[in-house]
Amino acid sequence: MTDELIAINPVFAQLSAAHRALLADGGIPVSFRAGERLFAEGGPADKFWLIDSGSVALDMQVPGRGEQVIETLVGRTVLGWSWLHPPYRWHFGAVAREQTTAVAFDAVSVGQRCADDPAFGYAIMCCFTPIIIERLMATRLRVLDLYAAPAQAGRPATEVPS
Repeated sequence: MTDELIAINPVFAQLSAAHRALLADGGIPVSFRAGERLFAEGGPADKFWLIDSGSVALDMQVPGRGEQVIETLVGRTVLGWSWLHPPYRWHFGAVAREQTTAVAFDAVSVGQRCADDPAFGYAIMCCFTPIIIERLMATRLRVLDLYAAPAQAGRPATEVPS
């Protein structure tokens, strides 16, 4: 199952068959109930997931507003990139919005495989970099919306107040 999910996933489409096999080694099918927290902001980032079905909300703590959803991820995407760089702590939190199935990967063992095989490590970084950029842009837009003056929230950026 893990090999098949990786092979059909657009995030990992650029990986060679050998690199897909290296990634798949150790992947474990998991499931989460609706409302189940996968990880909390600031906790140790020691896993990542390839979401097969369902959805997961990324959230962050906003002073005076509590946990705010930044983005909702659905099937055929990757959850978790904080394992790539020290201090290996989650930058956001994540909670399943509905019954969700995924493949979990042990970040330490994948990281070791990246260190042992620099070509594999580079290929993994090439897969994860677009995800990081996409999530940072989504966060930027959501934070702008959260901190906009109430009268400006939801107003298109090109609209000028009268």
